[in-house]
Order: sequence, then structure tokens, then C-alpha cells
Amino acid sequence: MSDDSRRQLLLVDDEASNLQVLRHILQDDYRLLFAKEGAKALELAHREQPELILLDVMMPGMTGFEVCAQLKADPRTAMIPVIFVTALADVADEARGFALGAVDYITKPVSPPIVKARVRTHLSLVRVEELLQSRLQIVQRLGLAAEYKDNETGLHVIRMSHYAQILARAAGFSEVQAEQLLHAAPMHDVGKIGIPDAILRKPGKLDAAEWQVMQQHAEIGARIIGEHATGLLRMAHDIALSHHEKWDGSGYPHGLQGEAIPIEGRIVAIADVFDALTSERPYKKAWTVEAAIELLRAESGRHFDAHLVELFIAELPQILQIKARWAEEQGTASR
Repeated sequence: MSDDSRRQLLLVDDEASNLQVLRHILQDDYRLLFAKEGAKALELAHREQPELILLDVMMPGMTGFEVCAQLKADPRTAMIPVIFVTALADVADEARGFALGAVDYITKPVSPPIVKARVRTHLSLVRVEELLQSRLQIVQRLGLAAEYKDNETGLHVIRMSHYAQILARAAGFSEVQAEQLLHAAPMHDVGKIGIPDAILRKPGKLDAAEWQVMQQHAEIGARIIGEHATGLLRMAHDIALSHHEKWDGSGYPHGLQGEAIPIEGRIVAIADVFDALTSERPYKKAWTVEAAIELLRAESGRHFDAHLVELFIAELPQILQIKARWAEEQGTASR
């Protein structure tokens, strides 16, 4: 087995001299694969999974545009960045390349510094995307761990996080912020990992001492997620800590009141309670949507932010679509 840890590129051009130029530019920093026609390029891309492809456009048989289209249509290769390297310098050609999914366009004759810089830049973007995806998967898995601990169904956190995303949009969040909330919301109860099973799964009502222990899950969750200056984990931390605070100050853990409660926590509180009420569990029947909405209205200005409750009700058609899409199958609900 080779111990060469350099990142692997696929170079595609029907002219051997052009491949030779690129080889001299890149061989010291990367492992290189070569193809002189489209079918071979697709074969190597599928088999070797290079991290980036430099692709000529004007080739006999299958053009680079056609190769790129096939790469992007195949889930196995769709995420591999493609840089066109071509003598075509017309704006329309560049536009076509970008429309097909290419990330960049280098014109021939190539400049070695430009080739190196463009390759380095796009590989850095790939690494950043990989890190973001890994972090998101870790966040989601921690949320799943909390569900197992609580013996909840995974569909609950799917529904409530989508409800939260819909409400966030209605409250003026950008699409990026609303999607971030979608991914952060499943972490809201991660602190239940730290609550003893005897309390978490007690079939009856908790006594005062047990309830005091149960309330600790908000702060435990915030500690698990940690302090972060910005981004997804900052939002997940704030949600875990604040989603049991109440508008009138009677919630926990800090008795925050009104707009002192982070808006993400106020949004998740509504989404979480609505789904809990309208979901069947072995220990309770599902409430009707009408009864759940009546409770939200009754608790508006006490438990919940009144403005957000009205926005939630206004978005009820979308909410019910999510509820139907991720409905529990008969007999799958758990304690």
C-alpha cells in the first residue's frame, strides 16, 4: 500500500502535450491520474474518486461539457469539483461550463501560478465543506443519542426541527439562518444524556426532587455543546439552554423573561410543545391539532412569545404538511 498522502487529481485532455504541461505544474504537490478521452475520464472518476478534475472542453467523441454533465448527473461523482482548462475564451462558453456545474475556468495557454492557485483554492473549499458536513453529522448524531436515552422516536425531532425552520422564516430569519436552526434544533434535549434513567423513564409524575434533577438537562446540554462565538454550535447551545424558559419568566434554568430569551429558544419551545402534544405516546393519546393550537393561544404571553404563536398559526398549512410527511407509523411511538 502506498503511503503517499497527497491529494489526488484527475487531468483530462486529448493532447498529450497539454497533459505533460499540467503534469510538470502539479506533480510535486499532488498524485495525478490521466485520461485522454471522456469515457476513460468517467471510468477513472468513478473508480478512483479524485478530489478534483481538470477537464479539457474540445475533445473528439465526448466533449468536456458532456463529461461534466455526466459527472454531475451521477451521485458517485457529482460532488467532485471540475475546473475546465480550455482554449475557449468566449463568455458564452464559460457560462455554459458554470451552468453544467464547473467551479472554475482556466484558459490555455495555462499559467503555472494560476493553475496552482486555482487548484489549491478549490481543494481548500472541498476541505472546508467536508469539515462542515462532519460537524453537522456529529451534531445530528448527538441529537440521536439523546433520543435513544429518552426512548423518543426520531420522527419527533425531525418534525419539530422542520416546524422551527418554518417559524424562523416567518419571523424574518434568512434562508441560511433558518436552515441553521433546522440543524441545531435536534440538539435541544441532548442534556437528557446526563439525567438518570430512573427519573427520565419514570412512568408516573416526578416528585419535587426528581423534577429539580430533570430541569438540569438544559444546563447539561449547554455544557455538552460548549461555548462558541458564532455558527451552528452557538445556536445549538442557546437552544439547549433556553428552550424551557417562559415568556413570563417562570421557566428554567435561569427564569429569563420576554425578549431576554434567545429567539431561537422561543421558536423551538413552540415547535417542541406542538409536536409533543399532537403525537401519540404509550402514556397519552395525541391531542387534536385544534386542541394544541388552543393551548398555544392560551399560553400566549405566558409560556410563549405571543407574536411567534400567531406566526406559527399563520403557517399551519405548511406545519400540517410536515406533520403528514413525517407521521408516526401505527405502533412505533415509544415512551
